[in-house]
Amino acid sequence: MRALFLAPALMMLGACASPLPKPDPQQAWVELYSTADTLLMADRLDGKRWPDGRYFQVTPGQHELETRFQFEVRSGGSIGMQSEPLRMTCEIRLRYDDFAAGQRYRIEARQQLMKAQAWLYDEQRNVLARGEVLRCGTAI
Repeated sequence: MRALFLAPALMMLGACASPLPKPDPQQAWVELYSTADTLLMADRLDGKRWPDGRYFQVTPGQHELETRFQFEVRSGGSIGMQSEPLRMTCEIRLRYDDFAAGQRYRIEARQQLMKAQAWLYDEQRNVLARGEVLRCGTAI
């Protein structure tokens, strides 16, 4: 199970080695945030694969952002028995109509039992959109 998490983690480490591009003032910048024991990555922008899992950069206006959110869940076992944690992956879609050039946004995700929740915030921490969980599972 841990091998499923290792590949994305290694890709993320490789991505971390390269600097983030400079934000284009003609576009909106969307950063992603999750806790240290989870992984949130940019996946698709308007239905097309996004090349860098660390952020989105979008033109002003309406966009659909899809992310992948990974976290571990400990399954219930017999008393005194340790069970292997399950590595869950959830695909989450966020839609927002009014991205503005030069503005910074933030997607935050957290686990909720075996599901996930996500929100899009502006710089003043106003909630602009709530994520729609498309699917969650151990082998997405």
